[in-house]
Amino acid sequence: MLDPRGRGVFLKNLGRVLIVGAAGQVGRELQRSFAGAGELLLWDRGEVDLALEEQVRDMVRSTEPDLILNAAAYTAVDRAESEPEMAFAINAQEPRVLAEEAARRNILLVHYSTDYIFDGSKDGPWIETDQPNPLNVYGKTKLAGEMAIQNVGGKYLIFRTSWVYGPHGNNFLLTILRLASERNELNIVNDQIGGPTTSIELADATRSIVDGVDSGAFGSVENWAGVYHMTCAGATSWFGFASAILEQSAGFRNGRHVRIKGIPTEDYPTPAKRPRNSVLSNDKLHNRFALRLSTWESALQQTIKQLQPTLKS
Repeated sequence: MLDPRGRGVFLKNLGRVLIVGAAGQVGRELQRSFAGAGELLLWDRGEVDLALEEQVRDMVRSTEPDLILNAAAYTAVDRAESEPEMAFAINAQEPRVLAEEAARRNILLVHYSTDYIFDGSKDGPWIETDQPNPLNVYGKTKLAGEMAIQNVGGKYLIFRTSWVYGPHGNNFLLTILRLASERNELNIVNDQIGGPTTSIELADATRSIVDGVDSGAFGSVENWAGVYHMTCAGATSWFGFASAILEQSAGFRNGRHVRIKGIPTEDYPTPAKRPRNSVLSNDKLHNRFALRLSTWESALQQTIKQLQPTLKS
């Protein structure tokens, strides 16, 4: 259970930092990255029903934050196909309410969105001004959340990211490591490409940008507010990602060999359609904030090293 009164020592820096979705994989890394930045106010589903507008609004008004970091989302991509109302409430309605309350307080809202707002039909990396065309309910609700925040305006940063994983939560890395301890062969989709991105890199990049915004290093709101792509550098397929996970973790699995086979999307049907190309260009992020995330290979190596004490054969 998270303490709704917040944790941490108040410093005269960023003030009261409200992290919504604090127990999730991004939320946990934001806690680490923003430690010492102010008084951390940690809220998650145990403290507030994110699908209920008034509870979300009351959360902000009761905590009176100076900064809102929204790491909460309905991320069950396939289940969203049968629960569109719940997905919309959390992915679209909740960001709108946060944006309204942030604007009322004249504070910064940081929100995370997804590569799934695109249909995957482009040959090269997607840029921020490309036309969205989500293929599934999850992508549609995340796009609605983006649009709601932009319609409210004010001080906001929307970071679109992709294939998020890390040392905590439910994600592809931890799933592959678990399956590698249970099976001798894995079949992994090899015709969908994207940029695997760690929650660690996301949180650290967010802290760097927020510090710059707070110090005035990036100028007035008009100069920096908006939508940015934020992913680790490079790209691979799910098959390539899984292969790298197995290769980099091999030394921690007592020599256990796991065969891996690439398969087409058609051989792994799911309720929700996935884009074939989820690669996002980070040029706008770099040009505005002079920041680039690590390569996905380097970030994966660091994450596996962090997990090493818990890995079992």
